[in-house]
Amino acid sequence: MPAPQKLPEKTRARREELLDGLRRLFLAEGFSAFSVSDMAERLHCSKSTLYLVAPSKEQIVVAAVRSYFKRAAERIEARVAESQDPRRLAVYLEAVASELEPASEQFYADLAAFAPANEVYQENTLVAARRVRELVAEGVAAGVLRPVDAAFVGSAVAQIMTGIQNGTIKAATGLDDAEAYRHLADLVMASLTREPTGSHA
Repeated sequence: MPAPQKLPEKTRARREELLDGLRRLFLAEGFSAFSVSDMAERLHCSKSTLYLVAPSKEQIVVAAVRSYFKRAAERIEARVAESQDPRRLAVYLEAVASELEPASEQFYADLAAFAPANEVYQENTLVAARRVRELVAEGVAAGVLRPVDAAFVGSAVAQIMTGIQNGTIKAATGLDDAEAYRHLADLVMASLTREPTGSHA
């Protein structure tokens, strides 16, 4: 079976431009209420042009949501890589919170209600949980975090991340996802950060 042909450069650029517009639109207003015609009108393009993204509304939504989380992950990792702070776990969790902050309540509600898009969020949450485990282990090895079991901490943090993702944390606390990640960062860093040498209990 022949390999699928790559899209021409101009087509790829136009598709990325459309995804950028869809990301901004969905983050601000959600996506459940929009038809393909509505999306095309808001992006000032034709429906046929919008179908460069994907062949149906459902697939357009998933493509835009996947694009959002992919871009967010790239920016998060860039911030971690640039950081000189040895406690890069704190930088990571704060970056996650910053990336989630622009998303409206309607976006999160639509994400929870539409399983294919919510699966993308869940996949990214699992990747983030693995990254937390790596950063805990890194901090322990560097001596900036207390000598804890990184697998246990990573697993515990993963449970909270899953609770944020599936809405149980919001239901219990009223915190949106970005706020919850900031509180998670405070909790984790307060419990793991070594006390300065010579400090007293």
